Amino acid sequence: MEAGHKVMLTDRKFLLVEGVRHVESFDENEITLNTTMGFLILKGEGLHINQLDLEKGNLTAEGFFTSLLFQEDRSRGRVKGKNVLKRLLK
Repeated sequence: MEAGHKVMLTDRKFLLVEGVRHVESFDENEITLNTTMGFLILKGEGLHINQLDLEKGNLTAEGFFTSLLFQEDRSRGRVKGKNVLKRLLK
């Protein structure tokens, strides 16, 4: 069974994310994560990753967070699209 997903933001400065699979990209203005619940895009100023443990799926980061955006897992979207197409062609 896959690990759970948790996002905890304290004072818009300290972030803990559980359920991280991979860090897609990062710089001081944006961190993009692939998580067990899809993609998570973190935006802000002066962002930096303090700790990353992909075996446990944990990430901690600091900075001033202005936005947390969740996107559906891209692979899940493709599967849904195929199912819709199959239903239409029946």
